[in-house]
Amino acid sequence: MKVVMVIDKDLPVGLIANTAAVLGASLGVMVAGLVGEDLADADGNVHRGITTENIPILGGTREQLKALRARLYEEEFAAVATIDFNNIAQRSLDYGSYAGLLAAAGGGELGYLGVCLYGPLKKVNKLTGSIGLLR
Repeated sequence: MKVVMVIDKDLPVGLIANTAAVLGASLGVMVAGLVGEDLADADGNVHRGITTENIPILGGTREQLKALRARLYEEEFAAVATIDFNNIAQRSLDYGSYAGLLAAAGGGELGYLGVCLYGPLKKVNKLTGSIGLLR
């Protein structure tokens, strides 16, 4: 299995960080065992578990993100779990308002700040192989 995040490379750095944090928090809940156990250092200080997988963060354009999200609805990619962070979520003050605004929005009204994929290596690579690292 492979994890990849694709984030809009044209966002301000604060929104890039926020998008990665939101996607990462959701991913940690979605995938059992993704976060390792707490560990202790040589002094006995405990350090909370972190991800057990590498998570490359790729930098895409708004158009690439929209096209990527659309492809993830195709049957071919049904095995790829997807988390998206969109413009409606980003501007919502709480989850209740997000739920209401999202329910009223059509897919064409959504702009994606980032998408996180978790799935079979070949499928994820097929979707993201042409997108470079976020720098």
